[in-house]
Amino acid sequence: MSKIYNVIGIRFSGVGKTYYFDPKNYSVKTGDNVIVETARGVEFGTAVTDIKEVTEKEIIQPLKPILRIATDKDKNKLADNKIAEKEAIETCEEKIKKHELPMKLLNAEYTFDRGKIIFYFTASNRVDFRELVKDLAGIFKTRIELRQVGVRDEAKHIGGYGSCGRSLCCATFLGEFETISIKMAKNQNISPNPTKINGVCGRLMCCLKYEDSTYTVLRATFPKEGSFVETPMGRGKVTKNSFFTEQVTVMLADGGFDKFTLDEIEFEAAGKQEIHVSSEEEKLDENISTD
Repeated sequence: MSKIYNVIGIRFSGVGKTYYFDPKNYSVKTGDNVIVETARGVEFGTAVTDIKEVTEKEIIQPLKPILRIATDKDKNKLADNKIAEKEAIETCEEKIKKHELPMKLLNAEYTFDRGKIIFYFTASNRVDFRELVKDLAGIFKTRIELRQVGVRDEAKHIGGYGSCGRSLCCATFLGEFETISIKMAKNQNISPNPTKINGVCGRLMCCLKYEDSTYTVLRATFPKEGSFVETPMGRGKVTKNSFFTEQVTVMLADGGFDKFTLDEIEFEAAGKQEIHVSSEEEKLDENISTD
């Protein structure tokens, strides 16, 4: 039997991964600011859950404790760090131009105790930034880390609006990127047209994941497209399933087409259907995983 732990979920940025910590004897609730120790050093975080129970499988050992509830002094220090980060970005951009490096700086982030400053950037290829690191270390007198991230993280950082007209999911609430594939679009009867299924980052839209499981369940209750069914107008071939109207389009023996409800036809439920992807569509298929 798995051991049960009392934990509190903490995030270190507005939209990011949630990490679990031991609340110890502190009465922490959602929205409280806390100081914790992480692999990067001492950090300022925000509770995004109340204290709750989780199994051992859901945590990463060792489960570190909260050091303290953040004080006004801590909050002022965080504000000072944010100001310093903006100055660090300007300095780093100047040095990137000096060394003529093919990279785009996105952000700079101090650890709370200023033991390290992390610069996030994108680049089409590997970048030799050793001389840049030396310059930055000499200026900031602290440990320097340059971290190359992908186009998804760039969209998350910059923000924007999706084809739905709403703010990007990655920039508003998605803590982690999940694996997305072109099969999800096919499963939902969405045309594998890049202009329709790619997000502003140029990769497959994260929202393809949201309804995929629902479509999988619905598809299992319909006849397989291409199979034959018995209808009130005779035997015919299924050409299309309309999941939400619960109608099946059938090509009849005379070459005509008609729509029938599930109750009007006799068929064998498709069960779990394999979604086939053509070689051309495979070129569009870019599996998404967390960077």
